Amino acid sequence: MVWAKEASRQKCHISLGFYFKSDRRLGQPVRWMIYNLPQRVIHKPMSCRVGERCLYYTPMEDVLTTWLEVDLGAIQHNYRLLRTISQRPVMAVIKANAYGHGISGVVPALIHVGAPWCGVARIEEALDVRQFDPDIQILVLGYTNPYWVDEAIAQGICLTVFDPITAEAYATRARALGRALRVHIKVDTGMGRLGVLSGEAVEFVRWLMDLRGLEVDGLYTHFARADESDPTPTLEQVRRFDGVVGALSALGLRPRWVHASNSAAIFNFPQARYDLVRAGIALYGLHPSPETPLPASFRPAMALKARLVSLKTLPPGSGVGYGHRYVTSGYERIGVVAAGYADGIRRVLGNEVLVRGRRVPVLGTPCMDQIMIQLDGVAQAKPGDEVVIFGRQGEACIPVEEVAQRWGTINYEVVTSMMARLPRIYSESHGEENE
Repeated sequence: MVWAKEASRQKCHISLGFYFKSDRRLGQPVRWMIYNLPQRVIHKPMSCRVGERCLYYTPMEDVLTTWLEVDLGAIQHNYRLLRTISQRPVMAVIKANAYGHGISGVVPALIHVGAPWCGVARIEEALDVRQFDPDIQILVLGYTNPYWVDEAIAQGICLTVFDPITAEAYATRARALGRALRVHIKVDTGMGRLGVLSGEAVEFVRWLMDLRGLEVDGLYTHFARADESDPTPTLEQVRRFDGVVGALSALGLRPRWVHASNSAAIFNFPQARYDLVRAGIALYGLHPSPETPLPASFRPAMALKARLVSLKTLPPGSGVGYGHRYVTSGYERIGVVAAGYADGIRRVLGNEVLVRGRRVPVLGTPCMDQIMIQLDGVAQAKPGDEVVIFGRQGEACIPVEEVAQRWGTINYEVVTSMMARLPRIYSESHGEENE
């Protein structure tokens, strides 16, 4: 065990909540949890001076009933693969709390492997990222209210501009400070979302270059269908964007950073890698789409787990859960798991989970905080057992993509819907030292 002030030498990022470290001597992976647990559940505190945060030994999974496990080593591994494949600097897209994985764990792990850029959706996320590193480049990909220009300049955060009204509002506020705000210009080449239309982009850039208070640092677009099997729509977007970039280059106005590729485009459209690529879903080891699966070398980073907290036998004809959407046909062993739709599980029929490496059905409709499962096929099951909603348990696995299909959505939505009340347990068990 170490003093909190020595944590930086142990790669433990002391910034939020309590942190835990398991014993390397017992062959356990290094883990820490960013979560403000009540003092009563924390075991074996070391002696700490008043006012210092402490590290504790504790079997974290033994004191939690529902949690997310996030393999930071997998995220670092995936980042390196993306950097090697693209042969470009990789902007790690960590919006939506790092796609549900947790900014507080993911950002320090990415900084550790040299990520030069982070992309976020909102200024609040950018400010969260900045606390971990004073130098990493941060781009807000969405709209930012001009109120935040002062803070963006002070914290060295790049904002996106996409129309004259927003650009002028940013410039006015920056001039009042006597400073320049760094911006990236977004071009709409076919997404129909934010961005100046490609046919108007060159004149917009020329106007911005002369607008005092703004420093144009980048130019980018976003692909709408790069993950589909038909390349035609994306090739048309590339053609339009190339036209803008070429015209700006001829005028000597090409910004330093030109970027377009999302995760799918990194694999499907190498001609669109430009100066920088943006990796979101692939960073977390999840497939961009069924038509664009990741290579087998990528590793998913997230698992949702809970505890079996009750087990009993119900007689025939017993209703299970709200609305009795399941009724026992005989004597059945019914388990209760401490996870529900308030944790991110969808309120649909047909869910499955893993118990002792075997798939078992979820019965009826998930409740807010609990689900019921059928355990006749797992005779050894007992209260306290680990239950995996998605992720791996031994040799068995329920992929996020399978869960998404069952829920009628995409893997992006599954992981980003994991609720804030879920503790994130971070592992470095497959980090750089093993590669």
